[in-house]
Parts: sequence; C-alpha cells; structure tokens
Amino acid sequence: MNPQMTLTVYILSGAALGSLMLLSGIPAAPLLGSILAAGCLSISGQFEPAQWPMGTKTILGIGVGTVIGTGINRDTLSELQTLWKPAILITFTLILTGLFVGFLVVRLFGIDPLIALLGSAPGGTLGMSLVGAELGVGAAVAAIHAFRLIAVLLITPAFVKYLAPLVGVMMISN
Repeated sequence: MNPQMTLTVYILSGAALGSLMLLSGIPAAPLLGSILAAGCLSISGQFEPAQWPMGTKTILGIGVGTVIGTGINRDTLSELQTLWKPAILITFTLILTGLFVGFLVVRLFGIDPLIALLGSAPGGTLGMSLVGAELGVGAAVAAIHAFRLIAVLLITPAFVKYLAPLVGVMMISN
C-alpha cells in the first residue's frame, strides 16, 4: 500500500475510535481512542508505519498549542492570582519527581539516561516526543509517554470520581 493510503488508514481508524469513544464518557476520550486505534493498528503489523509529510508534526504541535492557548483568558489569569503558589509547588514537585524517577529507571533498568529522563519528565506526549526526536530518541520517549498517557486517562478519572467525595468528607470532619 502506498504511504499516503497507509496514513489515511491510520487517520481514519484514529478518527473512528476517537469518535466512538465519545460515547464512553471517559475524559479526553477522543484522544485516548485515537491513540489506541492507531497504536493497535501499528502493532498489528498489517500496515507499514505511517509516514507523515515533513512539517506535519510541527503543524499539529502548533494546532494543539493554539487550542491550549485559547483556553487561557482573563479568568485564567485571575485564577492564577490565588493558585500561583500551588502551581509553583506542583511544577517543581513534578520536575524533581521526574528527575528522581528518571535516574531511578536508569539505575534499575540500565536504559539510556536521555530516554529515561525525557520519558519521566512531566510533559505532554507530543511535546516530550518532539524534544526527544530532536535529540535522536523520539520513538522511545513517545512510547513511554503514550503508555503513561493511556494509563493516566483510564485510571485518574476513576480515582478522582471515587476519592473526591472521601476527601470532602475528611475535610468536613476536621
């Protein structure tokens, strides 16, 4: 199959499962569905790896960044007036934890430190994969972040849904 047709199959499968996942009620279901569809299709070995035209990932990165950026508005800035301290604490804690986990992974599993550190860095799959690609380890970093993202999208909402009421009860009882 020619590369354009292969890429079209990947895009259509991602769009199909991403759209179907909307019915699941899972947060970020379209993202999760498209990752699962394209990943399973790729793993199946029935199709060659997708060959994205040059610049496509950059354009998609700009698109994702723009979508996220348009969510930042005056309300966001006013929220930051009260949330800047927790935001700083969370950011530094995630960075330090990522570094610690990265070094631990190198020590325990002997993998390339660059892969371990970028794979454990707190960041999105696309962003960290692009950084990894520029440093020659993009596929490995993308694999780690894709696994992490799928797990987080499946597990965290369930924990939040079931633990948030318990935290509220504990806060009230104190």
